[in-house]
Amino acid sequence: MAKVYEFLATGFEDIEALAPVDILRRGGVEVCTVSISGTEWVESAHGVSVRADLKIEDVSDFDDADMLLVPGGMPGAQNLKDDERVGQALLRHSGSGKRVGAICAGPMVLGALGILEGKRATCYPGFEKFLTGAEYTGELCTVDGNVTTGKGPAAAVMYGFKILEQLTSAGKANEVREGMLINELTALH
Repeated sequence: MAKVYEFLATGFEDIEALAPVDILRRGGVEVCTVSISGTEWVESAHGVSVRADLKIEDVSDFDDADMLLVPGGMPGAQNLKDDERVGQALLRHSGSGKRVGAICAGPMVLGALGILEGKRATCYPGFEKFLTGAEYTGELCTVDGNVTTGKGPAAAVMYGFKILEQLTSAGKANEVREGMLINELTALH
């Protein structure tokens, strides 16, 4: 079974953090949310308190992960960018060729670390200047090698499914889409 860690900092964007977690868990992926706030409880950008599975200080390393995720939201993404532990984990993970993902303002964390150098990436409009070394696509979701980026809140579900497909299969992702009635929604357009 694939394993994912998602970092949560005060001010994270609710849907960008929780939609991928929901989709991945429905698809059989083990997901652990990791608080960097010093407590298991983390408050979202919209005042929703979420209890993370782990505190970052309780994790010796993230080597057992198949993917590390960075949600957007402000000041959540900035808080993640400013946390040296998060940066070290992302650099080590990406440097070993493992997958990383970020959505909305989150890709600025990857940009600051040099992870986006030579990659195609997307982000929330206005954050393009933080995608150091990347080619901005403007797409809802962009996958380039081991990096997956999402544009913003409206892309959270698509981003979650892109990640699920990478970690499992297209068949499993479609099965979860059908169960969540996503295919019916997209058929309306």
